[in-house]
Amino acid sequence: MVGKIAPSLMCVDLLNVERDIKLLEEAGVDYLHVDIMDNHFVPNITLSFDFIKSIKRITDIPLDVHLMINNPEESLQYLDMLTAGDIVCIHYESTIHIHRAIGMIKDLGVKVGLALNPGTPIGVIENLLPDLDMVLIMTVNPGFAGQKLIPSMLDKIEKLRALLNEKGYSEIEIEVDGNVSFDHAKLMYEKGADIYVGGSSSVFSKENSIVENCKRFREIIGS
Repeated sequence: MVGKIAPSLMCVDLLNVERDIKLLEEAGVDYLHVDIMDNHFVPNITLSFDFIKSIKRITDIPLDVHLMINNPEESLQYLDMLTAGDIVCIHYESTIHIHRAIGMIKDLGVKVGLALNPGTPIGVIENLLPDLDMVLIMTVNPGFAGQKLIPSMLDKIEKLRALLNEKGYSEIEIEVDGNVSFDHAKLMYEKGADIYVGGSSSVFSKENSIVENCKRFREIIGS
């Protein structure tokens, strides 16, 4: 199994965004993870749809857009700049009409991701599996970078992989987000994760350069 790296743009130097993205291109990352928060679904505000438009102008790396907002179906029209290789991920808990919202994402012509908060059981996805390309396991409570990993989420990754295999959806990828450090990434890889949202504890660690950090990450996740 070969893992994929999705660096979190929450952690770039916002005064040097283009510089950091060029370094991520040099490192050959698979996605750029873009968090959009509304200060309601989660207690924080980050990045924006205009930020995504700007990123699209400077790189061809596919985007992994993570909408941590209430009623995301009301904002999907702002993502009409996305293309087939991109992912849009919404939270199961963010709308009472989750199937409708997923259908609207599919209509954008992009991949569909569904995120689960730490307290949300994996069983809620069963009736949605035919429409999903990816399931995101939040390994911390969403909203802020730099939080500690919730240990029980490692078992949740393993249980999700078993469920997907059992139901005949082994092609659905599992993404992990939240304190995906080098040490934790190894454990997540062993549990069956596919896509890794790397932040301040890995890709953007100050101990080495972005390129060197990504090289180390690749070695951990079998790339």
